[in-house]
Amino acid sequence: MDVAKELDQEVRSYLDGSAGEQSWNIQWQKTRKDFKGEMTLVTFPLTKALKKSPEQIGEDIGQHLKESSDIVADYNVVKGFLNLELSHAFWVARLKDMHDQERYGMAEPDSKDLLMVEYSSPNTNKPLHLGHLRNNFLGWSVSEILKAHGHPVKKVQIINDRGIHICKSMYSWSVSEDKLTPESSGIKGDLLVGKYYVDFDKKYKAELASLVEEGMSEEEAKKQAPSMLAVRELLRQWEEKDPETRALWNRMNEWVYTGWKATYDRMGVSFDKNYYESETYLLGRKVVLEGVEKGIFSQDPDGSIWVDLTDEGLDRKILQRSDGTTVYMTQDIGTAIMRFEENPGLAAQIYTVGNEQEYHFKVLFLILDKLGYSWAKNCHHLSYGMVELPQGKMKTREGTVVDADDLMEEMVETARATTEELGKLDGIDEDESQDLFESIGLGALKYFLLKVDPRKRMMFNPEESIDFTGNTAPFIQYTHARIKSILRRYKGQAAVETGHPLHEKERDIIVVLNGYPSIIEEAAEQYSPALIANYIYDLVKTFNHYYQSVPILSDDDAPSVVQTRIAILETVARVISSGMRLLGVRVPEQM
Repeated sequence: MDVAKELDQEVRSYLDGSAGEQSWNIQWQKTRKDFKGEMTLVTFPLTKALKKSPEQIGEDIGQHLKESSDIVADYNVVKGFLNLELSHAFWVARLKDMHDQERYGMAEPDSKDLLMVEYSSPNTNKPLHLGHLRNNFLGWSVSEILKAHGHPVKKVQIINDRGIHICKSMYSWSVSEDKLTPESSGIKGDLLVGKYYVDFDKKYKAELASLVEEGMSEEEAKKQAPSMLAVRELLRQWEEKDPETRALWNRMNEWVYTGWKATYDRMGVSFDKNYYESETYLLGRKVVLEGVEKGIFSQDPDGSIWVDLTDEGLDRKILQRSDGTTVYMTQDIGTAIMRFEENPGLAAQIYTVGNEQEYHFKVLFLILDKLGYSWAKNCHHLSYGMVELPQGKMKTREGTVVDADDLMEEMVETARATTEELGKLDGIDEDESQDLFESIGLGALKYFLLKVDPRKRMMFNPEESIDFTGNTAPFIQYTHARIKSILRRYKGQAAVETGHPLHEKERDIIVVLNGYPSIIEEAAEQYSPALIANYIYDLVKTFNHYYQSVPILSDDDAPSVVQTRIAILETVARVISSGMRLLGVRVPEQM
């Protein structure tokens, strides 16, 4: 039952009869929490056509709907807003409809355009860190929300497996005395390569300090530092496909890929396809050279290639260095083109990348548009704020990054300690306990990072995230387990009886449940898992108010009353599970 559409038609019919047919500006919104009602008609836009005050229009329409519609039970007018209270019969019928739908809230699979979501996209010179966690959880969740809204989705990442930063780790390893491997050291591959990246930075900074002390300017020292000259030569050799350089590059990248796989598996994220910068930059370079021939780009006397975006309010952007090596922008051009060529029918690409890259994506989309690709306007940068810890900002080069592996392990161990302290392990064996700690710990981490609007910078506090009260995953998980416990105790069948007199708090729950499909739609349109997270939290709070006020399995109540309550609980549990699944969070059956 689409109540908004039905009421909209009824109001239009009434207005046509009152003032003649015309194009009515009818605006609906949810009723504010401090007023009675569930739907609100904004009457201000109707004053000119009806030549009445907003309050009088509200009274007239409200009285008409109360008398003529089975859906509207009562109304109230507050200035230019007509608040409608929907009928008991409507909400009971709505409960039955929601309870009977296994995929309640979800659109038909693959009923909309194909979309591609890029996320993670790390560099092969370091392990994944806290920032990558927000990126991965955000990209994966947005993909699942878009699927729930009916889009087929391809999840991809671009692995930045070449470039100056990769060569830094390679050079550092090649000049080291130990030349450790994951096998010889017992160190996870991505952590080992990251160690050599940090070692390079220490060596480079020492060289800079020495050159400056000898009288060289800092700018010149950065260019003349021996280790940086060696790294630039290594990059040149890589682009010329020097066999020895490529062999070391392949070897160290494989160490990283093996380490990443373990991290991704524990995160619970996956990809339909990996793209590699080492492959896509070639197409990008080809397109850039063609752009020079067509006059879209320009080449300076030193051989470097640029695009001039000053007419668009930006500046000149380099696309190829004077020595012929490419930049990030080059590979991003090639990657975008390759993806659309490989996926006929692809409607849009969503890039999940931190907000420090907003300028980069403005430039990328403008370049693709200049090159004549019509789909460039359908590329979207899902920009998100950085994550900080209470002790301050992370810095990869200085080795102060919080590794994703360490943080996930810490969260699971915190979940163990908190759960044991609260005594929430009754009747759960050892294997089930470990799985529960994993669900609680990683669920707390994911939920905390996703409940904040993606565009906002945020502070991650591990202790706050794993609290069993407040807006946290453990609080939601515990409520779900409580509902499942009640359902296990009940031996009958759920059934929605139309004659069942709804308790006020039952009605509150049904009203919140009724908003689930629209929340999925809004979250998909805004690429915001935070909307799902906070909706589920509101649903759980509403249920807990109900649970504290109404004895669910009371022997004093008629069987039909209990059956309807069980139907409410089953629907709430299903929506909690469904919504949390869209966030990548598991909800246990027992806690």
